[in-house]
Amino acid sequence: MGEYRQGRNLRCSKMRSILVINPNSTVSMTDGLKPLVDALQFKDTTHDYFTAPDGVKSINNEEDAHESIKHCLPTLGPLLDRYDAFLVACYSQHPLVPLLKEEPAIKAGRKPVTGIFEASVGASLQSIHPEEKFGIVSTGKVWEDILTEATVQFLGTSADAGKRFAGVETTGLNATDLHDAPAEEVRQKMKDAVKRLLRKGKVGAICLGCAGMAGMDQMVREACVEELGQEEGQRVRIVDGVMAGVAWLEGAVRAGF
Repeated sequence: MGEYRQGRNLRCSKMRSILVINPNSTVSMTDGLKPLVDALQFKDTTHDYFTAPDGVKSINNEEDAHESIKHCLPTLGPLLDRYDAFLVACYSQHPLVPLLKEEPAIKAGRKPVTGIFEASVGASLQSIHPEEKFGIVSTGKVWEDILTEATVQFLGTSADAGKRFAGVETTGLNATDLHDAPAEEVRQKMKDAVKRLLRKGKVGAICLGCAGMAGMDQMVREACVEELGQEEGQRVRIVDGVMAGVAWLEGAVRAGF
């Protein structure tokens, strides 16, 4: 069963409400998102979590992303009236984002929906200096082309994308490996990917390109310091898409965007 709280009419209360959606079926990945959201301390907003009731355990390519839709949408449908905003916690140009925006309950209520990919790219662009670039560190090599194409499409121009986008580097691990593989192997592969990315120009922000990378910002910071030195390494912004997404939705709901 998907994980969500029932029996509360959140929309009738003064509390704002955001549903964080994990479109794969691994509950432990959903649980890993909760400390990130709690750290934002939006105490006047309730944050509930949905895990796909079945289907793929880890979204490792575009086919998995499309497969996950049929396992999520039927269960999500009855929940759309209960929440003010929705975050799709899969680091891809996940098709669930535009599909949710077309749902009558969301369109009629003008409820904001975003994905962690879109949120992290937007946050990075607003955070970096005009002469800096942002990049993405993700999991399997397949994501290098997928996320590069998605970012170019998101930015809206291929000719100028390279001026702000440093590219994608990957660890060779899938989302479940990030927590199941030996810790030292994960740390080394993460740090190697970060260092390759930093060598692609003046990188001012690094996006954690997988929801399974929740809480791994410290090893990214270590790699930045090792590659650039203490002062410059501390200046690089590490952008977690879950935190960026929840923060944007919070602002959007408050402002009535």
